[in-house]
Amino acid sequence: MLSYILRRVLYALPILIGVNLITFALFFVVNTPDDMARMQLGIKYVTPEAIEKWKIERGYDKSLLFDPDKRGWKKLTDTIFFEKSVAMFAFEFGSADDGRDIAQEIKARMLPSLAIALPVFVLGLIVYVAMALVMVFFRSTYIDFFGVTICVALMSISGLFYIIAGQFLVSKLWHWVPISGYGSGIDNVRFLLLPIIIGVAGNIGSNTRWYRTIFLEEMNKDYVRTAKAKGLSERLVLFKHVLRNAMIPILTGAVVVVPSLFLGSLLIESFFGIPGLGSYTIDAINAQDFAIVRAMVFLGSLLYILGLILTDISYTLVDPRVRLR
Repeated sequence: MLSYILRRVLYALPILIGVNLITFALFFVVNTPDDMARMQLGIKYVTPEAIEKWKIERGYDKSLLFDPDKRGWKKLTDTIFFEKSVAMFAFEFGSADDGRDIAQEIKARMLPSLAIALPVFVLGLIVYVAMALVMVFFRSTYIDFFGVTICVALMSISGLFYIIAGQFLVSKLWHWVPISGYGSGIDNVRFLLLPIIIGVAGNIGSNTRWYRTIFLEEMNKDYVRTAKAKGLSERLVLFKHVLRNAMIPILTGAVVVVPSLFLGSLLIESFFGIPGLGSYTIDAINAQDFAIVRAMVFLGSLLYILGLILTDISYTLVDPRVRLR
């Protein structure tokens, strides 16, 4: 078991290093510090002196990979690559353009993102799996037909519609909850209730159809026919055998949610004024704050790789055969 986990971790390290190198190339080779300075200061009327000042203030005036004028290790460490890219592995993200420490901002904004993403993930998984099981249990009936039709209709609606319609009906028209904002303590439930409901409702169509496909595929396998031949009821076969054997593809689909548990939902946090990492990223993109964007790209890739490792570990719990590979 330990060697299995160790192999997965070793496989993940080259991926994280590769993402880091690609991010560095995009920000400092394809899009040079001079280009970033011009975008911040204005392309038409910016002077070379202003560009140089902007680069010095943010530490972009150094060599990219190697500085031959330095001595010893400083030839490598006193470079943009080491200070802006390698330092991220130690979670040193530096400062944003407004001077605030990025690592402190991430710590402060992680809790609001979790307050939305975690309930959406847990409630959503329960709702989607339950609806898919009901549709499979009543497969080839009107319940299954109308269920698939509703799922396809929901998939065709943009996520923005759920947000705008929810704010208009629930907040502006009926005044049940605040239209946006973020509170503290138990009062915070009023602000989070609508975003959580919209987060779950917005993915009902696609996720329910996905889980329904998984369960239908399992229902056509030999072990299901064998269980039915032994006299087991349809309900027992579906909820005990099919659901358990479908856990591996369910866990695989759930891994993509892991980064969003920490990084938050970009649209929901922005529209509801929630100070999470999703709105933090959107604000950084709008303000062209490249330091924050780099940090969020690195953090997102790290969390995604961590999710892959956790998924591999969970495989060993639902399928003991995986431990032998």
